[in-house]
Amino acid sequence: MTMRARYRPAALALLLALAATGCGSGSGGGSGAGGRLTVWLAVDAQESWPELVRSTNDRFAKDHPGVRVEVQYQQWTTKNQKLDAVLAGKNVPDVVEMGNSETTNYIVNGAFAALDPAGYDQSGAWLPALADACRDHGKTYCVPYYVGARVGIYRTDYFTQAGVPGAPKTYSELLSALDRLKASHGAADPNFSALYLPGRYWYAAMAFVKDAGGEIAVKDGDRWKASLSSPNSVAGLTEWKRLIDAYYVGDRAKDNGDQPGVVGQGRVGVFYGNTWEADAAADERSGGDPKLKGKFATFPFPGPSGKLLPPFLGGSTLAVPAKSGHQDLAADWIRLFTDRQSQQTLIAANTLPNNTAQLAEVAAGGLNGPSAQAAATGGWMTPFAPGWTSVEKSNVLPEMLERIANGKASVQDATRDADRRIDEVINER
Repeated sequence: MTMRARYRPAALALLLALAATGCGSGSGGGSGAGGRLTVWLAVDAQESWPELVRSTNDRFAKDHPGVRVEVQYQQWTTKNQKLDAVLAGKNVPDVVEMGNSETTNYIVNGAFAALDPAGYDQSGAWLPALADACRDHGKTYCVPYYVGARVGIYRTDYFTQAGVPGAPKTYSELLSALDRLKASHGAADPNFSALYLPGRYWYAAMAFVKDAGGEIAVKDGDRWKASLSSPNSVAGLTEWKRLIDAYYVGDRAKDNGDQPGVVGQGRVGVFYGNTWEADAAADERSGGDPKLKGKFATFPFPGPSGKLLPPFLGGSTLAVPAKSGHQDLAADWIRLFTDRQSQQTLIAANTLPNNTAQLAEVAAGGLNGPSAQAAATGGWMTPFAPGWTSVEKSNVLPEMLERIANGKASVQDATRDADRRIDEVINER
């Protein structure tokens, strides 16, 4: 749920300029054949909560007889390129799912229609990491859908064998548990990682930056400026590097893309990830080992600051393209798809809701309970800067982290270079 699809902001601006004439008024007519509402959702809905899509369409049909809803499932890796292409034409989808780190450039370039948050359940309690991604100059351009928060995931059998009494609640307890795992399992297996923390895993590293009071970038007036070389950010990355040196064994030029498969090999005591990765590590379809089913548990990852490590809150939002000719119908479909009843369906599917009020409905003792606890802290988000997608596309963060992890550059030198590269693109539209 990190929303990896990317687009070129300059190309997007050109497409929107070409598409500016003939935009839908929002009252009817519309995209595609009359009486059809086209919804683009990421494949997560198809794979993990298809019943929510069916129930929403059934409820929508009762309110809007004669309107056919066509749901088209999109891959994260190609979704935005396809959206950019159709924005230059006349037939656009009426509802599109966007990652909360993807919305800003589309919003500032006028791609989405404004929506009234008062028409949506619990809009006053929307998680800031989602709601802030939808807002610009006092207007709302998308609706929060769901969120995910990373936590600590550990092998319960390894903890028992190492004499660790239970999930760590403080940072000192975490370090003690890792020391015991290293002593009991690392001594017998030189490839054992007490803590799996690959060097290019920037969502993990930036959590330590945030925990230390640092930021990737800060806003100064109407401009964004990189802040990785600030003292607080450097302190967070220094502690992150210390953990890698002490507890991680493996290729420091890796990211976390194959994390479940690596964990499934049985040489990891603790890892930092999304709760679904605990199941994936025991699923052979993800490269995991079915023999590990039931051997993982989760905990809110404690940070060096004494508070919980702030998790990246990655999730999705739903927007109505400005060119849609069915804007009112699209807004109503989104209303049903994100209301209290629908959020309860997401919770039952082990997914976190879009609002703080219903985080309390997530079972505290379940696999997702610690994730809800972590999300309740507010977490952190990538900067809502127009050029942020260009920052990610350039791989500034993973390349910086790889240099630090491999000892090719000091934290101070690597962050200064990263700040320079970020400043070159973060404000472009």
